[in-house]
Order: sequence, then structure tokens, then C-alpha cells
Amino acid sequence: MKAMQVTSPKPIEEHPLQMIEKEIPALESNDILVKVRACGVCHTDLHVTEGDLSLCKYPVIPGHEIVGIVEKRGEKATIHEIGSRVGVAWLYSTCNSCPYCQQGKENLCNHSKFTGCSIDGGFAEYIAVNESYAYQLPEKYSDLNAAPLLCAGLIGYRSLKLSELKHGQRLGLFGFGASAHIVLQIAQAWNCETYVFTRSRNHQEHARSLGATWVGTPHDSPPYLLNSAITFAPVGEIVPIALRNLDKGGILAINAVHLSDIPSLPYESLYYERTIRSVAHTTRSDALEFFKIAEEIDIQTEIKEYPLSKANQALEDLKNSRFSGAAVLRVSE
Repeated sequence: MKAMQVTSPKPIEEHPLQMIEKEIPALESNDILVKVRACGVCHTDLHVTEGDLSLCKYPVIPGHEIVGIVEKRGEKATIHEIGSRVGVAWLYSTCNSCPYCQQGKENLCNHSKFTGCSIDGGFAEYIAVNESYAYQLPEKYSDLNAAPLLCAGLIGYRSLKLSELKHGQRLGLFGFGASAHIVLQIAQAWNCETYVFTRSRNHQEHARSLGATWVGTPHDSPPYLLNSAITFAPVGEIVPIALRNLDKGGILAINAVHLSDIPSLPYESLYYERTIRSVAHTTRSDALEFFKIAEEIDIQTEIKEYPLSKANQALEDLKNSRFSGAAVLRVSE
């Protein structure tokens, strides 16, 4: 099979991903073999390619927003029919027996493996995965438009949950890329006001086109304090800025698998029971909840398509905010 693999992580400008030929993955008894049709491209793939994450193995094939067709099943696999469409996300496997898994916190499992990081991912024509970690996707979405739901959507939804946003409240979104443009649509369905902070003119216009209540830069002050906020940029300097705009009792969720250091901040920024939370991966329950919401409120994903061979270019464009929405690789028909 063809795949885009990074052997030695480097800045994306040096195009570290190389096209290789590799054997189609073998199956364990509970695995399914998925022929990849599309795979989304996200900031985590950029971190993997540039070497920012200590949990990655190299060489590795990135990609964890995978949409494909079940082509083969292991002898004990029964959940997904051959020929059915499934999605594969960042959480590739967990131990199912540690205290975290037993408490329904499998996203914190010490023995978890992650697609496109500790296990080869979807920048390839095939992937093998335990059937319990593959999902049926809403039929209304095309392969390309479904791909961003599997990370941008999932991690955005978990961030929204951890922000404890209530219907009718005010939400701040710091950064406006693939994940934020999905979160905004959920918040609007909950009758919430949405305040978007981004330096990119293109992203500002995108937020306005989706009906944001207010749009500005991270250094602008919104007309009202926020009940909840989510930061998406992997930049620690945004955290004190977001806190400054939180109302008393507000919650800030940091949506980042990698973040530069958070600068010191005065205690008064955190006082009045404001809360900062990191968002660490997602659970399979998150996925089931989110896909149901996506179908009910008809979330729209804006995408920019690239062929598999242009994965380096897609990541470089992502790094430099050259498009709105999400990049998606078309891997096969």
C-alpha cells in the first residue's frame, strides 16, 4: 500500500513526509481492515511531523481522522459488516482494565495508543483497528466532510463539555480553525452567544459568516464577560488573555495536545472561582454523543481537499492559516 511516512521529524517546511510502499496491515482476531477513503489533517498531525510529542514512535504514518470502508474482518469481529463505512479517531486502543478505564475515563488510560502517533495512521491506503474503536458515521456526510468530525469535532465537543457551557450562556473561542468552526455551530444550536478571538482576517470572516455574535483579535475586549471559553491555538500566552475575559465562576478549557509554556499571571485573574482545565484526548462515549448531535443539528464542515501525495503541503498550509475550516486528504475513491 502507499503511505506518507515521517521517519525523522523536521519543520514541515522541509517536507519530512515521504511517500513509501508498505505491506497492508495484518489483522488480529477482533480487528477490521479499513480501506481509507479520506483522512483529515489537523494540528496534532503537524506536531507529530515536527516532533513536538514525546508519545510518538518513529517512523510513523500520521493521520487520525479516518473515513473508510471495511474490507476484511478478523475471525472474532462482528460489529461492522464488510462494505460498511466507518471512522477511526485518535484513540486507537486502551487497556479497559486500569482505574481510569473502569471509571469511564479511558482518555486518561496509561496504556492507551493513539492513531497516527504511537500506531500508524490514516495517511495511508489501509489501516487495521480493533472493531470497538471504529465508529459508524452519519450517512448524510460525504467521506471528505465526515473526516473532520473525527478529531476537530470530537475534541471540540469534549472541550465544550469540560467548559460546562449552559444553554443561553456566552462562549469565547480563542482561535478559529477546524475545531472551533464546529464548536460554534453546536453553541449556536444551544442558543448561546459566541465570541471569536483570532488574528487571521480569513478566520474572522469565516466566523462572521457562521453567525458569531462578536469577532475580534485576542487583544480586543468583547462587550461582555464570558461564562466559558476554549483556547485552540497551541500558544500558552493565550491563556492569561482568555482568563481576563472570563466572568466570575467561568471555566477555560485548553484544547491542545501540545502547548507552549503559560506565562505567569496575577492571582486576581484566577480568583472568583475561575477554572482552567486541560483537555486530554476523547472517549468512545464522546464520539457516540457527538455523532448524534452532528446529525441532529446538521453540522456543516468546511474543507479544503488535497491528494495524499500533497500531505506536506496540507500541513504547511495549516500551519500558516492559508485556508478556513479543515484540510482533508483524498486517499482513494
